Amino acid sequence: MHYLLMYELAPDYLERRGALRDAHLKLARAHAERGELLLGGALADPVDTALLLFEGDSPAVAEAFANADPYVLEGLVSRWRVRVWNTVAGEHASNPVR
Repeated sequence: MHYLLMYELAPDYLERRGALRDAHLKLARAHAERGELLLGGALADPVDTALLLFEGDSPAVAEAFANADPYVLEGLVSRWRVRVWNTVAGEHASNPVR
């Protein structure tokens, strides 16, 4: 299954992320190397939301990521949530419809 971790970013996110970015990216790389995190990044214009795509058997991995993420712990993320993404099209769809 695919899970989207959705971050609502604090208004001063861009100004404050520099000090925490290395730790955030280290966490992301660790999850990516284990095959759990497929994609992640912030939306542009405006930079007010970030999305991270996880793959797994439950939302637990995405939730654990958020609970350990320096961006969350230091208030750069004002709110987060995990949603099941029922992917049906594309090479990596978890529920392909033919």
